[in-house]
Amino acid sequence: MEHLWTPWRSTYIAGKTGARGCIFCSALRSGNDKENLILHHAAHNFVMLNRFPYTSGHLMIAPNKHTSQLSELDESAADEMWRLARSVESIFTKIYRPDGLNIGMNLGEAAGAGIVDHLHLHMLPRWKGDANFMTVIGGTRVMPELLEDTFAKLQAAFAGLGNTDN
Repeated sequence: MEHLWTPWRSTYIAGKTGARGCIFCSALRSGNDKENLILHHAAHNFVMLNRFPYTSGHLMIAPNKHTSQLSELDESAADEMWRLARSVESIFTKIYRPDGLNIGMNLGEAAGAGIVDHLHLHMLPRWKGDANFMTVIGGTRVMPELLEDTFAKLQAAFAGLGNTDN
């Protein structure tokens, strides 16, 4: 295969130019959680799906405060972020039954942050063999479920957490 067309990626590329500002702050201000893939609002953080996931379920936990540094979060926001991470671990285990999880944060462009100005914690379920030949040889990811289906599954699971403000 010489070409695999992915026209939906143009949205990502356009967003990287900064035309829309901070994707996290824009999503919070919009008031349209479904359109922005926001799954949950807590007091100091929110959870949203990654629009360009590495695997099904790939989501991000971001503080409501626009900051690029962990040291700028107050204790309540930092503690809540990790409480949400623990909840996500339970939700992933129940819904996706993964073999493992990736949990990580890239602070700064040199560290690989795609969104440099607003820190966020990535969480994604992983399975043995999920990096198949398409990823390894072709540099292309194959997603087994539509983003809309992922959103519906996870939104229902987050509804049980309570503490939402939307």
